[in-house]
Amino acid sequence: MDRQQITHGIQSTNLADILERVLDKGIVIAGDIRIQLADVELINIKIRLLIASVDKAKEMGISWWEHDSYLSPKAKELELSKENTKLVKRIELLEEKLKPKKR
Repeated sequence: MDRQQITHGIQSTNLADILERVLDKGIVIAGDIRIQLADVELINIKIRLLIASVDKAKEMGISWWEHDSYLSPKAKELELSKENTKLVKRIELLEEKLKPKKR
């Protein structure tokens, strides 16, 4: 009888339940890759992977995708606006330099 209850408990957890738990709580996977030759470190790569829901990530203070111009139209708009402002200032400086000097 106990064996059937254990089997039933394991079978009732499906992929959707597991995914919901992982996204709700979050999971971090970390690893380092180091390549050394004769005690000289050539490469050191740190890999960090966080899997969580958007709400959980924001709760942890992570929202980089909102500022990435490839993922957010608002961020792209802001980036273009900043670039436009810089270009306008450069044009104004160049025009000022090209103006004939008064004698």
